[in-house]
Amino acid sequence: MSKASRIHRRYAGLVAAAAMAIGLSAPAGAGTLEAVKQRGTLNCGVSEGLNGFSDKDPQGNWVGFDVDFCRAVAAAVLGDPQKVSFTPLSAGQRFEVLKAGKVDLLSRNSSWTLGREAELGLAFAGITYHDGQGFLAKRALGVEDALKLDKAKVCVEAGTTTQFNLADFFRANSMTYEEKTFPSAAEAFAAFQSGQCDVLTRDQSALHGERLRLAKPSEAIVLPDVISKEPLGPVVRSDDFPWFTVVKWVNFALINAEELGISSSTIDDALKSQKPDVRRFTGAEGGFGKGLGLDADWAVKAVKATGSYAEIYERNLGAGSKLGIPRGLNQLWNMGGVLYAPPLR
Repeated sequence: MSKASRIHRRYAGLVAAAAMAIGLSAPAGAGTLEAVKQRGTLNCGVSEGLNGFSDKDPQGNWVGFDVDFCRAVAAAVLGDPQKVSFTPLSAGQRFEVLKAGKVDLLSRNSSWTLGREAELGLAFAGITYHDGQGFLAKRALGVEDALKLDKAKVCVEAGTTTQFNLADFFRANSMTYEEKTFPSAAEAFAAFQSGQCDVLTRDQSALHGERLRLAKPSEAIVLPDVISKEPLGPVVRSDDFPWFTVVKWVNFALINAEELGISSSTIDDALKSQKPDVRRFTGAEGGFGKGLGLDADWAVKAVKATGSYAEIYERNLGAGSKLGIPRGLNQLWNMGGVLYAPPLR
């Protein structure tokens, strides 16, 4: 490390410590990685409650696909998946709270778009879930596909890409609809449940969860149509490239773990492996943790904490969960899906 680099790192650490001493979040320029290490806790923004992604269990513990990603990052950085402070955020709050430095990471079913990066000063650290917008319709409406929704009343959360996609879909197909907007996803769902509209539109993954929350789930159906691309992933501020790199590579490590056959139950065997790609993953070769500012076994810590991508998916969203969502596009690239991560080398 050069003398200039040492001075910069020391300065960043001092600024972060000073900010925490007076109860403030460290500004992005102080170095988020250093701030998290000094604080001893990862501040992670999640949804206000989305079944399978981020919600509280009966004991009050945060659980879900997005929650597990936060825990994997905490394990890689701090060595403990429990050292996470979760902040529930609405769609309207999420990006401003992240930009203000009140959370270090946003793991909250957010779609990667050009506008959000170019105009908001944010950076998406890869894709954790390939999704698409769809429709939850009352069976009484008697429709089997979205092209039969002409003149339907549609509930949608205001100020989201979902609202804009909805307008594009109906205009492109020369159909009309009555839009009923609500300031939050919870209010849109409540309106659908009370009969104010025939259809609720959100990402398909969310609709499967919302359907289960209905008093009579059998009275609604998730239509098969997907009307948009919704690449969901973790978000950080764009002015802190080292932190962006850490979050991005935790994401890639979870995917690579599945591809390499490494899981929470086989990680001890992986530590004994002589395969070059596995040895690089465990930190036995390569020394890649140092470049990230982490311990050599950072990826091992992440997998021990949450399991590989496959384990996280199946536990929260897959066949072993209440949602039972097929992996589809979220299968590995060599298994018929599009899930792909650069190699650790």
